[in-house]
Amino acid sequence: MQLEDMKIFVATVDARSFTAAANRLQLSKQFVSRRVAALEESLGARLLVRNTRKLAVTDLGYEFHERARRILTEVSDAEQAMSAQRAEPRGLLRVSVPMSFGMIHLSPLVAEFLRAHPDVRFDMQLSDRVADVVGEGFDMAVRIGTLADSTLVAQKLAEVRLVACCSPGYKRRRRAPATPADLERHACLLYGEEGRSGWEFIVDGAREMFDVRGPLRANNGEVIRDAAIAGLGIARLPEFIVADALASGKLVEVLEDFSRSSFTVYAVYPQHRQSSVTIRAFTQFLRERLAKTLGA
Repeated sequence: MQLEDMKIFVATVDARSFTAAANRLQLSKQFVSRRVAALEESLGARLLVRNTRKLAVTDLGYEFHERARRILTEVSDAEQAMSAQRAEPRGLLRVSVPMSFGMIHLSPLVAEFLRAHPDVRFDMQLSDRVADVVGEGFDMAVRIGTLADSTLVAQKLAEVRLVACCSPGYKRRRRAPATPADLERHACLLYGEEGRSGWEFIVDGAREMFDVRGPLRANNGEVIRDAAIAGLGIARLPEFIVADALASGKLVEVLEDFSRSSFTVYAVYPQHRQSSVTIRAFTQFLRERLAKTLGA
């Protein structure tokens, strides 16, 4: 049994597909299928059940998957420990990143980090879906906003100011809200989970929540931004998503005197990856660079 076959099997189970695993590993689907079959033959056990519609994992397959994941983690930790002796980041880093934030802020930073550390390879997945870091085999993720309770280690990277804004046409047509309480008479465009319990503003020095509702909710900030530009209502978005639209006049800020809220940007990773030189180096790199562009 080869260690590489074990890696291919774990990737296949995580992806629930030979094709997806092959894409993730940058191998051919046929090669992945052959190596899993060879692994089954060497173990003398059926790990996967294949049919034309889906890939199912047997009970033995699940048991082997968990054992194999632990072994691969130990091997990776051993490699990282050796790397730590040289204090040089190296190896593959799988990272989950929010779509808009990744495109605007992390894309140039990843390129800069790779130029400085040529022994590092990135597998960067951009999605506004909250990935299961451990279950999907990510080394770390970038998260924005309130973190759910979990066993993941969280490191603060930066703060992102929230901006309430609308199009000039909407402002003329509906009149800008003078206070957050006026939002109940406005169409509000809701970004992700933010807004289900209301929008928070500062009134007379105290934080208050105000009910909001409107014609659109989306888990992508650019969709909400474009709807605001089209005059559909008031949006409340991270500043990096609306900065260009505000600068060009396509959007105008409202409730400036009450909007001092912000999102926190975090790097999160499994506890067993705390010793990773590459994760520590990339996290510190992001903290330093984002402090310059977003503020600490």
